[in-house]
Amino acid sequence: MSRAIESGYAPVEGTELYYEIHGEGAPLVLLHGGVNPSTMFGAPLAEMAKSFKVIAIHARGHGLSKDSDAPWSVEQFADDVAAVLDDRRIERASVMGYSFGGKIALQFALRHPDMLDKLVVISAAYSQGGVYPEVQAAFEQMPGTADAIGNSIAQSPLAQLYPDVDWPRLMRRSGELGMQGHDWSDGIKDIKSQTLLVFADADSIRPEHMVEFYKLLGGGQRNAGMDGSLRSSNRLAIIPGVTHYTIIGSPAVTQFATEFLQD
Repeated sequence: MSRAIESGYAPVEGTELYYEIHGEGAPLVLLHGGVNPSTMFGAPLAEMAKSFKVIAIHARGHGLSKDSDAPWSVEQFADDVAAVLDDRRIERASVMGYSFGGKIALQFALRHPDMLDKLVVISAAYSQGGVYPEVQAAFEQMPGTADAIGNSIAQSPLAQLYPDVDWPRLMRRSGELGMQGHDWSDGIKDIKSQTLLVFADADSIRPEHMVEFYKLLGGGQRNAGMDGSLRSSNRLAIIPGVTHYTIIGSPAVTQFATEFLQD
């Protein structure tokens, strides 16, 4: 596992966010999936820290970060990332986000393009309609089941990693966030930073949505030509044999991301 060379709390609007910095090289922000930062900040962080200066940020109300009473929004989470970078005097970085963190990464690209180098989005939809209906239904049910789910998590090993998290509150707020409608297709067309999209072949996101996402970024519009010179500068990877919930543990994710970011 990677050992942090720096850690602490950065002031953001209304609260403080926990961050760790690992490794050396070009700056790379890692943004975790919902509820459990440790899935991103274990083996994936250690692997990426071999090649980059990784800034691992715990989203507000998650992990070791603090929360506020303000409503959650993906836009606010993206602004929080910018605030942490400002606090650490990092003017520009690549950003790699998984699931919930992938949505934050997208909004960071839309709201803070001058701070973004390259973008890696893993298993995230650009619109609410990109996920299967049963996935959306689960978010809609979550506020009503938050106490039961949260109290169960509070008795699990995950709670030992993050002892100060109010798990019922986290599940309730996560459900409310997941119910917020969004469609960022117009903005995605204007993203200038080179982007890698990574999905599972058995994702929670519809395959049609993956293709449309890539097309919005300019990919999949024409034959690349014999020498590949007509291909898009953006990339699409669909990893076989994994799901939305296991993809971040696939070595292919960090391999593809490292090659893309170093290209």
